[in-house]
Amino acid sequence: MYSEIKIKQSNTMSYKRILLKLSGEALMGERQYGIDPKTLAEYAAEIKQIHDQGVEIAIVIGGGNIFRGVAGASNGMDRVQGDYMGMLATVINGMALQGALEDAGMPTRLQTALKIEAIAEPYIKRRATRHLEKGRIVIFGAGTGNPYFTTDTAAVLRGIEVGCDVILKGTRVDGVYTADPEKDTNAVKYDTITFDDVLAKGLNVMDTTAFTLSQENKLPIIVFDMNKKGNLLKICNGETVGTTVTI
Repeated sequence: MYSEIKIKQSNTMSYKRILLKLSGEALMGERQYGIDPKTLAEYAAEIKQIHDQGVEIAIVIGGGNIFRGVAGASNGMDRVQGDYMGMLATVINGMALQGALEDAGMPTRLQTALKIEAIAEPYIKRRATRHLEKGRIVIFGAGTGNPYFTTDTAAVLRGIEVGCDVILKGTRVDGVYTADPEKDTNAVKYDTITFDDVLAKGLNVMDTTAFTLSQENKLPIIVFDMNKKGNLLKICNGETVGTTVTI
């Protein structure tokens, strides 16, 4: 069965292996905090569309819907302690997404950068790669395992390590604009833009550490609206969706 999927994929899909980066806030749906089961189910349905086509899927998810280390630090909390709390928040989100994906019939493994072996595998690069080859979805939790690094950096780092073709950054906006489209009605969306242009224009795609890491390793980034149904499948089919950041 799986070999048939692989053959189908190799003929039709533009990307063989992707790293999907989701923000923690995206899981809130219409809520003010926490996790919305309806949103989880919708994301699982979108991911299933590309999984059924044989695309190998790795996922990194943020923790901003539960706790954000930077916010804690700005209120007097120790930054390192806050960042570790944020890493644990990403594990909670990873478990929730794992449950939703498995409910939708997709085999899923959760690997964490901090050892929490009762609920997740420790991150091991070779094991993660093997899971992907076998058609399992791999969720990477707990960021990089180090304070001061964002989940965007974790996404790029893991994407490079396991040999992904592209980083797909699912957000609430449909790409990268000349200005903030929510504040400036004249803002224009880029279909494609180079890494150098993003830096020169001071556009906000990812934090500098993540962005530079992606640039140095020639790993393209596509920023797109994850909440619009069918977008994920369109991207993997090679259609122009969102903004593609290239070398």
